[in-house]
Amino acid sequence: MEQPTADPYDRTSSSGGAAPGGHSRRTRLRGRFRRRSARAVRVGMALGAVLVSAGIALAFGYNPVTHDRTTDASDAADRASNAARPVISPGPSTHPGGAPASPSASPSASVITVPATGPGTFRTAHTSGKVVGHGSRLRRYKVLVEDGIDISPETAAAEISAVLGDRRGWTRDGIHSFQLVGSGSYDFVVKIATPGTVDEVCGAAGLRTKGKVNCTVSTDVMVNLKRWVSGSPEFDGPVGEYRALIVNHEVGHFIGHGHETCPGPGRPAPAMMQQIKGLKGCVANAWPYDRKGHYISGPSVP
Repeated sequence: MEQPTADPYDRTSSSGGAAPGGHSRRTRLRGRFRRRSARAVRVGMALGAVLVSAGIALAFGYNPVTHDRTTDASDAADRASNAARPVISPGPSTHPGGAPASPSASPSASVITVPATGPGTFRTAHTSGKVVGHGSRLRRYKVLVEDGIDISPETAAAEISAVLGDRRGWTRDGIHSFQLVGSGSYDFVVKIATPGTVDEVCGAAGLRTKGKVNCTVSTDVMVNLKRWVSGSPEFDGPVGEYRALIVNHEVGHFIGHGHETCPGPGRPAPAMMQQIKGLKGCVANAWPYDRKGHYISGPSVP
């Protein structure tokens, strides 16, 4: 009879006694089972440790990819908070080449008080801009705001330079160009002032503004704060467009243009028309030129 192969790890015989030279099949199977069981226990313990760690990670929101806590709940709260937070409009943008874009599409929505009169002293916008236009007659200008008015001189200067740099403005004539300066020599000054101060400056030159309108006296382009803030009841466009009309009309006087009137019913009103006195059948318009470069003219009037 063939003897079973010796198993060095088993010291019992098939009869239960000591067997230095052999082992039973049952003994071998029992040993293998114990070894496999031990391996299974070790694998199970390792897997259990992984699952416990994963459970802890999920419970605390840990993200193993980013090594940071997941923020789904806090992100949702932040998004809800941001949705309720007011958005502040950006400042004036610029055209390619540095010319400011027209501000008429997004005028300031701030509520500005209009005092009847002010001290007659002014704050200067200490900013400078690039030359806009290609005309040989360069006009340098400053922007000033009367003390006590809740308008930043720099904000006003940005809006005014946007108007003078627009392709529908006076640079389209190929003669004039403009540059905002914060110091040094200048050719004219745009002053935003209270109705009383405008009346005083314009009245000294024999012009009657009656607290309602603007004027140009020598190198002073006087802008009535009331018109700058509220526009005109005759002008049905946004207030930013009316501000463009103020600048274009008064600077037009400075460079030598006189008043014009409506050229015909349904046609655009010239920028040199006193549109605040009525449109006479024309359509309100803020610009000297149309988008194709044609001058918007009308019959000359005093």
